[in-house]
This record gives sequence, structure tokens and C-alpha cells, in this order.
Amino acid sequence: MAGRNNGNGNQVGLAPEAPATEYERDFYSWLMEQARLVREGRFEALDRENLAEEIESLGREQFNKLEGALRVLLAHILKWDHQPERRSRSWALSIRDQRLAVNDVLSDNPGLKPRIDEAITRGYRRARVQAANETGLDESHFPETCPYSFEEITSRRIEIG
Repeated sequence: MAGRNNGNGNQVGLAPEAPATEYERDFYSWLMEQARLVREGRFEALDRENLAEEIESLGREQFNKLEGALRVLLAHILKWDHQPERRSRSWALSIRDQRLAVNDVLSDNPGLKPRIDEAITRGYRRARVQAANETGLDESHFPETCPYSFEEITSRRIEIG
């Protein structure tokens, strides 16, 4: 029952709670049921509202994956540019690895390409903080907005010494 306690242990403003749906009780089973209904073509039986919400959530998850890969890559590039004395083969390989991760996300989700600038902007904000934390340099040492184009981020030559 929904309501609030009046201070004496009694509930006031009680309204019966709606029974939990399968979606709320057992997400996995709900997903399997929705998949079965789609395969059977029983679209009228789908939980359309929750299913649409979950599909949109999957899209946001892919965007967040792109943003996260860009964030890590940008943090590595900032450290590379602002601490040249600490450059190493390991750093160069980390940059290469993150470039591959960005490429993989975009290859798997070409519909994200129009949102690359947004992902860079969002990823850079956190990359700047991460680079400051990892280098010990003041955050103000790094540009406030991303100084790199997508082309530079993904293909600028990184060499040691």
C-alpha cells in the first residue's frame, strides 16, 4: 500500500499499490517473452511502452560507449601532448587501442556518426578532468574545449622520441 506515516505508525492517504508487472518483477523473463512475441508476430500482445523505452535505452548505451571510448582516448592524447617526457610505447599502444575501440563502436553503429561532435564535447569534459588527475597538472593547464578534430583524434601520428 502506498501512503505516508503520520508519526504514530499509522499510514495515511493509503491507495492500493498496482500489482508489479512482469517487466518490474523479472526483467529477464519479460525480455524473453517480448522477443518470443515479436518472433511470433503477435504485436498486439507486446508491452509496447516498456519495449520502446528499452530500445531507446539500448541506443543511449551505444552513444555512451562511443563517448566513453573518446573520453579515454582524449585523456591519453592530452597526457601525450602535455607530458612529452613521459611518453612511452605503452602510452602509444593505449592510444592505438582506444582508436580501435572508437572505430569498432562506429562500425557497429554507423547511425552514431552524426553525433560524433556531441560525443567528443561530452567526452572531452571528463577527459580533461581525468588528464589533470593523472598528470598532477592543474585542470586549467588543459584547453577548456577540445582542441582536436575527429580526424586528429583518430589518426594523428603518435610516435615515441
